[in-house]
Amino acid sequence: MDVDRVQAFLDGGPGLWLADGDGVAPDGCAVVATSGSTGSAKLVILSRSALVAAAEAAVQRLGYRATWHLALSPRYVAGLMVLVRGLLGAGVREASASLGDLDPAPGRNCLSIVATQLYRALDDPETASRLAAFDAVLVGGAALGAELRARAEAAGIPVIETYGMSETCGGVVWDGVPLPGVDIRLGEHGRVAIAGPTVFAGYLGRPELTAATLVDGAVLTADRAHVADGRIAIDGRFDDVVISGGVNVDLAVVRAAVAALDPETAVLSEPDAEWGVIVVLVATGGTLAGWRDRLRGSLPSPFLPRRLVLVDRLPRTQGGKPDRVKLRHLLDSSAT
Repeated sequence: MDVDRVQAFLDGGPGLWLADGDGVAPDGCAVVATSGSTGSAKLVILSRSALVAAAEAAVQRLGYRATWHLALSPRYVAGLMVLVRGLLGAGVREASASLGDLDPAPGRNCLSIVATQLYRALDDPETASRLAAFDAVLVGGAALGAELRARAEAAGIPVIETYGMSETCGGVVWDGVPLPGVDIRLGEHGRVAIAGPTVFAGYLGRPELTAATLVDGAVLTADRAHVADGRIAIDGRFDDVVISGGVNVDLAVVRAAVAALDPETAVLSEPDAEWGVIVVLVATGGTLAGWRDRLRGSLPSPFLPRRLVLVDRLPRTQGGKPDRVKLRHLLDSSAT
């Protein structure tokens, strides 16, 4: 990504098109694609004012302006927000996805990564040491497991878990606390809605989907949450609860237990003649019996996996999230 293009956009230049294919962004707006982790990507329209509001809210939370280091694709919202924060702050430095070439600038330095990058960095003492030199390391894209966070903090890395999406200009809840100006509303059964100045303008060319998602000025998400000790705790998605053998199984609970053992493992479900639905793991190693034994201490019996699919590497989207579409194809192809 040409940083100059983003700077020109922030300075009042034409709309910024970041999605695949040809297209023109509406004036005063950037168009980004969602990660597409659960299906086809949607084109999200983010106004210049929303992007600036999100960046300024981050400054308010941090208490300083920093040099931001770009280790994510700027075609997606997390990478774009790194550029916006940096260009409105002390500057931008590029870094590889492996984080092995991080080079902090004089003054304050911040970074935004996904949990997988953090997990891999902790296996390399030199990279972990580089991360520990930063003032803030934002971790988003997926839940940051308690064990992974504890390892990072033990290494001196100042991690901040973020929650948000393309439709909110990225992560707008940091360590369970909304950024200034962001309004989190919990509806029926804890369904999360997000309002405030960082909310998107709509989906390009999809007015019906926009109307279904942007309700009363808030982004109506598919996530559920509760408040614990004054902080928002994300419980998972509404479609994460399945019935296996007559028992409600929350896949978000299974994912948390699995992530504590190996974040490079995905949790899915699939129909089963005997149980109705079963839990399936997609992992890079181990045996089904071994996984069940390791998880037995933290999960009730109905939550334990009943099938294991082994892969060389967990498929991920360009935004760093597990690619649910490819994972589903893996399950279907391995069942034949």
